[in-house]
Amino acid sequence: MSSLRLGSIAPDFHADTTAGPINFHEWIGDSWVILFSHPGDFTPVCTTELGEVARRADDFAKRNVKVIGISANGLEDHKAWVEDINEYGTKYGPTDVKFPIIADGNRHISTLYDMLDEQDATNRDNKGLPFTIRTVFVIDPKKVIRLTLAYPASTGRNFDEILRVVDSLQLGDKYRVTTPVNWRKGDDVIVHPSVNNDEAKTLFPEVTFHKQPYLRTTPLVE
Repeated sequence: MSSLRLGSIAPDFHADTTAGPINFHEWIGDSWVILFSHPGDFTPVCTTELGEVARRADDFAKRNVKVIGISANGLEDHKAWVEDINEYGTKYGPTDVKFPIIADGNRHISTLYDMLDEQDATNRDNKGLPFTIRTVFVIDPKKVIRLTLAYPASTGRNFDEILRVVDSLQLGDKYRVTTPVNWRKGDDVIVHPSVNNDEAKTLFPEVTFHKQPYLRTTPLVE
């Protein structure tokens, strides 16, 4: 069983998807990726999530983020489910699922990414196979895992928060900063601990040095 951590290289794989076959690393290219799993097709909470992701395609594109779903069903079920997602999603706005959904009926990729809910004996299909945990992976263009989240089946994922984390990671990669609690794009950021005070004055002319010597904040205009 895989033991993936932040900083691990995301395992490569070949898969059939609703958008055709892919080799994962090749498909990523130089983009960021959000890989998110679902216990099965035609599940109510996940239906609302995939519709939301489809409606926010522009939000992902402007961040150079590709999204890809995975569910333990075959392609025919996936295609029928997409029709349901699009139909239901119109209650909230135009909905057209164009991102790929991986067919993982044999749980190969779910096992590779340690997504299986082995601990919960009630979370199994009619063949006794464990369902996948509702997991999120954020992967950067170097194929490094930068975020993992696991949600309970009862709670829909918050894609505002997932995008907020992507914004924070991308900002931190570009500038030597970290982001404070409840940070939103445009808020002040924290100067990274690796930056000494003299560097901070040069890199961030509006830096504020606080009473706590380890806390230095600055506005950041991109």
